[in-house]
Amino acid sequence: MSRRYGGNPAATVILIVADIAALILILWIAFYLFKANPANNLVDWVHDSANWLAGWSRDLFTVDSANWRTVLNFGLPAVVYLLIGHAVAGRVNHS
Repeated sequence: MSRRYGGNPAATVILIVADIAALILILWIAFYLFKANPANNLVDWVHDSANWLAGWSRDLFTVDSANWRTVLNFGLPAVVYLLIGHAVAGRVNHS
């Protein structure tokens, strides 16, 4: 992964953090849509983490469908974390 940013370790760390944040949010969307068992420890941890990561966008969209509401309210922060994280990592790499 560090090759992707020319070997700059700071850029690599930023990229990994952004990717992990987005992955957690996307996992929660998948768990919700496929009705994963909420009593499972992994599902519970992903849900809690996703709620924390998406705290700023919670209830931003109030569509009637619970599935679409989850996709929008957790998908937007995933995209934002990816865009900002990759932009910052690219900037750090080029400075």
